[in-house]
Amino acid sequence: MSRIYKILSRADWMAAKASGRYRGSALDRTDGFIHFSSGAQAQETARRHFAGQDDLVVLAVEADDLGPALRWEASRGGDLFPHLYGDLEVGLVRAVTEAPLDEAGAPALGPLV
Repeated sequence: MSRIYKILSRADWMAAKASGRYRGSALDRTDGFIHFSSGAQAQETARRHFAGQDDLVVLAVEADDLGPALRWEASRGGDLFPHLYGDLEVGLVRAVTEAPLDEAGAPALGPLV
């Protein structure tokens, strides 16, 4: 199995926990899928899209648990990124970790595997 990651605000995570599902950010809903990153991609995603935002969390999900709704599609630099076409069931989240800001103002995700 391979883990994939979703960076989001703590408020969005709390709302997802209350409803039992995460429907995605405004950008996710506009694009029609929930954006995830592999462990190798997550820190750059954090730097590019979440710099200066605090109170973030990182969700870890096993890619295989998402079935055919998960597709690996070309994105930044032609790299394949995991995109979930549908809601994320909260029960599929394996871990939730804090993402404090580093000295440069980017979320510090630590090692993700």
